[in-house]
Amino acid sequence: MAMGRLGVEETLEALNAALGPGGPVWFKETRARHLRVRDFFAPRRALRARFGDGQVPERVVHAIACLQGPGVAPVLRCVPTPTGLALQLQRSAVFERVLGAVAAYAAPSAIAAPGRRVVLHCPALRGGPGALRLSQLRAVLVADHLARALRAHGVSVRQVPAVRDPHMSTFLQQLRVDWPVASERTANEALRSRAHAKLTSAGDSGALFPGALGSVRLKELVDECGHTASYDPNLDSCLVTEDLLSVLAELQEAVQHQLEEGSPGMAAAPDTGAEGYLVVHVVSCEEEFQQQKLDLLWRKLDDQAPLRQKHLVCGPVKVAGVPGTLTAPEYYELRHAQVCKASALKHGRDLAQDPAWTEIFMVLSVAAIKFEMLSTAPQSQLLLALTDNISTKGTKSGTFVMYNCARLATLFEGYECSMEQGLYPTFPPVSSLDFSQLHDEGEWLLLFNSVLPFPDLLSHTAALACTAPGLHITARTEMVCKFLVQLSMDFSSYYNRVHILGEPRPHLFGQMFARLQLLRAVREVLHTGLAMLGLPPLSHI
Repeated sequence: MAMGRLGVEETLEALNAALGPGGPVWFKETRARHLRVRDFFAPRRALRARFGDGQVPERVVHAIACLQGPGVAPVLRCVPTPTGLALQLQRSAVFERVLGAVAAYAAPSAIAAPGRRVVLHCPALRGGPGALRLSQLRAVLVADHLARALRAHGVSVRQVPAVRDPHMSTFLQQLRVDWPVASERTANEALRSRAHAKLTSAGDSGALFPGALGSVRLKELVDECGHTASYDPNLDSCLVTEDLLSVLAELQEAVQHQLEEGSPGMAAAPDTGAEGYLVVHVVSCEEEFQQQKLDLLWRKLDDQAPLRQKHLVCGPVKVAGVPGTLTAPEYYELRHAQVCKASALKHGRDLAQDPAWTEIFMVLSVAAIKFEMLSTAPQSQLLLALTDNISTKGTKSGTFVMYNCARLATLFEGYECSMEQGLYPTFPPVSSLDFSQLHDEGEWLLLFNSVLPFPDLLSHTAALACTAPGLHITARTEMVCKFLVQLSMDFSSYYNRVHILGEPRPHLFGQMFARLQLLRAVREVLHTGLAMLGLPPLSHI
């Protein structure tokens, strides 16, 4: 049997190459009704770009049917249809390859090149939680998720600023945001000296408020960067303060720290020096103008400032049905109260004061918040409906995902208990399982849409277009949340319809163990996805 991880992207690349030179033609099917007859499809209209009449030569069709290669899924048949080419995989063989190496599908498809380093800067974390707006909370959650995704991809990440406010540190722990803390400010004497040398005359120095040193002109630097950099044309000057210099000093120290230490266990990047780094400023749309000032001031005062600074600007957060401005802690308390109320309705009693449920309610509250904040592309506007009730039945929510995580845990606990009672045998070696018994469409849906493409999804989440021109950068931090919601919907539908732990009869054990191995893979993927969000798996709700 061929070894190695199968990949959706590798299969698509090989399929497109088999058609000859040209743009991509094939796409992967995802809908259940299409997956009943095909797994990949090349539409007739797209085929006309390669073959004038859209008719693919028989030799090409035959070559596709015999397609092989590293990462390429085994093909069963390729059939011309009136609407295009329909391709179906050898599903039993795919089940065997994937479920025989589950760990390979719960990790990124490719690790970043050795020495790749990123500094993530989230200015919203410089204050206390009481002043944290929802748009700033969104930026914090995006930065935290991006840091986890980058590290899982093998990137060395340094997060700035280190949190000094103890209340902010406690709130971040509550939100399961992993961010460094510090007790002292970074020394900024060198930057202060450079700033004094470049200060513009400010007239009566007594007019400056305490902590202000003067003003630095930025207009020339904006013009020097050009229109393609996308700096705000209204940027003219920047009032330099002690606080601003402290911010720059911490950014400067973060870059220097990675220059000295590099990536643990990795070779140094070929491009040494600060220019070899990518600095990403993750900011709310309200903070963008001020952050552009800071970006330019850093370049003005520090000759070693990284040339590659990118701004990931999170769109505004609008709240429906709630008058006034809601702070991040108030938002958390609202969601926590709704989670406790939903649990009381489900269990028939108030469990909020039960110590056994305290941690569960906190996790569910954070899950609700993170899925709300991260399921929309960060650059887009986000509309929150805070009056909506929290429920494990709502298929778009974080609580629904956690509910299905608990259902999976209960399933495997049920098997373990039954095995200890002698009803079921111990789990056999995976190599002995017969995956041809997995013929339910829900089983293929889980493998083909969830387990098989998961490594590619992790890699896309960590992808940053750092070489693209311009100041701004985009990120796909919504992908994991959307993926986990769809996975939970597919699993829930399958679990409600198929009885996994059947009667304890020997002739039924083969299919039961094949199904359990599939759901083991689903569980691993689900747990890895939740870890990317800083959420632990739950065993019950």
